[in-house]
Amino acid sequence: MDRMSPLDASFLHIEDGVSHMHIGSVAIFEGPPPPYEAFRDMVAGKLPLVPRYRQKVRFVPLQLGRPLWVDDPHFNAGYHLRHTALPRPGGDDQLRNLVGRLMAQQLDRSKPLWEMWMVEGLDDSHWAIVSKVHHCLVDGVSGSDLLAVVLDAEPDPAPPATDDWKPEPEPSDVRVVTEALGDLVVSPYEQFRALRATTRGWRQLAAMAGEVFRGAASFAGAVRPTVPSTLNGPIGPHRRWDWARTTLADVKTVRKGLGGTVNDVVLTVLTKGFRDFLLGRGESVDDRVVRTLVPVSVRTETERGTYNNRVSAMIAELPVGIADPVERLEAIRAQMDGLKESKQAVAGEVLTSLAGFAPATLLALGARVARGIPQRNVNTVTTNVPGPQLQLYAAGRPMLEAFPFVPIAGHVRVGIAIFSYNGMLNYGVTGDYDSAPDIGVLCRGIEDGMSELLKLVSDSQPEPGGGAPNGHGRPVAPGAGASTRAPGE
Repeated sequence: MDRMSPLDASFLHIEDGVSHMHIGSVAIFEGPPPPYEAFRDMVAGKLPLVPRYRQKVRFVPLQLGRPLWVDDPHFNAGYHLRHTALPRPGGDDQLRNLVGRLMAQQLDRSKPLWEMWMVEGLDDSHWAIVSKVHHCLVDGVSGSDLLAVVLDAEPDPAPPATDDWKPEPEPSDVRVVTEALGDLVVSPYEQFRALRATTRGWRQLAAMAGEVFRGAASFAGAVRPTVPSTLNGPIGPHRRWDWARTTLADVKTVRKGLGGTVNDVVLTVLTKGFRDFLLGRGESVDDRVVRTLVPVSVRTETERGTYNNRVSAMIAELPVGIADPVERLEAIRAQMDGLKESKQAVAGEVLTSLAGFAPATLLALGARVARGIPQRNVNTVTTNVPGPQLQLYAAGRPMLEAFPFVPIAGHVRVGIAIFSYNGMLNYGVTGDYDSAPDIGVLCRGIEDGMSELLKLVSDSQPEPGGGAPNGHGRPVAPGAGASTRAPGE
């Protein structure tokens, strides 16, 4: 029986009928698809490596404490492993529509908070796995670790070890309430002790405090209201989802030729996407920025085996008013250097951790109040998750590519997730179904932004760039034939 962290619990508390707080991914594999039984056995064989997948949320009566993770005595893998197929012709549109519908459905809170769908019927004999995991269970970075755990690094892996898992008895209400009351007494001390241990001494604690103050000051400058935009407003319960493709080789080519970091280049092409998106809606972009909240992982290398949320955040301003791509890159580069110096992410992580001192009832109340306040300070959310850079397999079939899904909530109508896998850098864009029917414009703008930068590098350096052109079919797995699926159409 484990108690949820304050941050993890907040992802449960902000969820409502229109804001569902699960993250997800779509992984596309070379065919033919395996029998469903092989897919089920593959995932079930990995469950001992991810114990949280067989635990459910237990709420504390009267919200006297944060929710708990307890073993599900009725766990059935078949309930979480679903099987479906696309209607003909099985193209990208059909797959994106399916993902939008699946992600609009709330996970069953009475069971472990995850699902995996095996999807047949993609053209070119491809098939897919669509996964959903509640954000309270795992953040994006550890989510990529889960992907690597569930899938295989070779076509013919060793058989899984014998699984002798038996659920622990579910605790009684009396025990749950008693332990919650006890935690209320010791929690401030335990939080202080954990903070002191993390900073490894008072001297380091003092140094960290200075960074926190600098980061808080930087945040204060970013909380002014944004320009009114169609990017913000009420959202409904339904979702649209689309994607854009780039490659790490292309990003590195641009970085080498024009300067900046990988993240600078990524945010620059994202800026081009939002510029096209707003212009397509008839909005002026003159002297304007799109403000995005950027979650930042603060999980250390020693924490890579854990599956709790260890994220902070910073706020970046995408200069959509700049038409010249090189000037955009330089503006992003200067801004990112400033944010690193300001220690914004450090401040966000420490301020977030202070929620551990608040009683669970106040935490829930605060999250619900925050959910109802129009989010005038940010226009969108952008999360960048590094994935495995090696070929992965499912039931012996190579994974060709993967795209992420990020939830939207409050008054943010569009969210972007970026996922790298085996040389690719792919964007997944989530939009409110009613107010963002045109997210395809944003996705094509991202791809055009990368092509634009690559052309500038090519024009300045006669030698060919290091990356494959954008948007020309799926990557080819070792020993596989080339795909003819048209990207993003």
